[in-house]
Amino acid sequence: MSIPHLSLQDARHLQLAAQGLLTPRRAKAAPSDLLACIRRMALLQIDTISVVARSPYLVLFSRLGHYDPRWLEQLLAEGDLFEYWAHEACFVPREDYRLLRHRMLDPAAMGWKFSAQWLKTHGGEIEQIVERIRRDGPVRAADFERKEGKGNGWWDWKPEKRHLEVLFTAGRLMVRERRNFQRVYDLAERVMPEWDDGRDLPSPELAQRDMVRASCRALGLVKTGWVADYYRLRRGKYDALLHQLADEGELLPVRVEGWQHGAFVHASLSDELARAQAGSLKATHTAVLSPFDPLVWDRKRASELFGFDYRIECYTPAPKRQYGYFVLPLLRRGQLVGRLDAKAHRKEGVFEVKSLYLEQGVRVSASLAQDLEKALQKLADWHQTPLLRLGAMPAPLQALWPEPALRP
Repeated sequence: MSIPHLSLQDARHLQLAAQGLLTPRRAKAAPSDLLACIRRMALLQIDTISVVARSPYLVLFSRLGHYDPRWLEQLLAEGDLFEYWAHEACFVPREDYRLLRHRMLDPAAMGWKFSAQWLKTHGGEIEQIVERIRRDGPVRAADFERKEGKGNGWWDWKPEKRHLEVLFTAGRLMVRERRNFQRVYDLAERVMPEWDDGRDLPSPELAQRDMVRASCRALGLVKTGWVADYYRLRRGKYDALLHQLADEGELLPVRVEGWQHGAFVHASLSDELARAQAGSLKATHTAVLSPFDPLVWDRKRASELFGFDYRIECYTPAPKRQYGYFVLPLLRRGQLVGRLDAKAHRKEGVFEVKSLYLEQGVRVSASLAQDLEKALQKLADWHQTPLLRLGAMPAPLQALWPEPALRP
């Protein structure tokens, strides 16, 4: 059997198909669609920055269109999802708890996310919190009063918040729900009462194998250098495992133009692969992406597949930023064509595009302007900030912008 040869654009289309970003959704979304979407991606990264919609909500909107953000918190509260460190902090389908349980049992391997010294130094206080939760029910960090003045940022946590996070990383506490996006912690045995380590825990090798399989399914098209990042597995050579999965029929070997090493397509995309070979697999979706979207969270993969060099700048000091604080990639018909720095002014009903940049080599056309305007207006409407205020953008694009908008 000959190995299919794909163009780079075919490879992009296959990954977009796996991620639910190839074509726009036609049907109105329902709560069950959110869960299906997260299962399709395997992981939904959490971030608290809210200059526009918080990242997990935006990732879902890019794929589903208009939906009620409260549905995500309902899925968590109903137990269909749980939270843990996967790629980073993520919402994960409940059935994949088994994949991450080993990290909870060996939290010392989690780096900055867990401090054995903190646990040793504050063991008595930490056990008091556990007993309080056991006796009185779930708690938030906000339920504990800060005793030493106001905090000075994310990492200046009060001791009780640190206690809760240590217990969370060690798997003794889980997130029962979120209230105003704040974690509500409860005992793990009350959140996952059906779980039994002795009966249900897979071997570390099987858990890693299944995380690689989930990564391949979520990405659709993979090469060995991309496999580890999705679940933050140890860097290493995964060639043998990918070839084994190919021998078992789960992956399909392919060749991509310009790549020295082979790649693989997940077997669930066999129909899309056939369409790519026939030249009929087309991308028609235009969307504004979160900086923490799975499509771009691996900088190396985004560069190799899309020619898109993307660095998240919200953690970069302002004088060193090239594009802005919370810059959103722009996906248009199979290509990452630009990025924008935006802010939703909810009280005023204004969605501000501070600046919009196009990637080098992107041809400006009326259809490009129309696609971007529609995507931005759709996003603004969902934010309930329907008035677009346009800042800096390339002059040729501004000249073709199809609708009048507010100007600074």
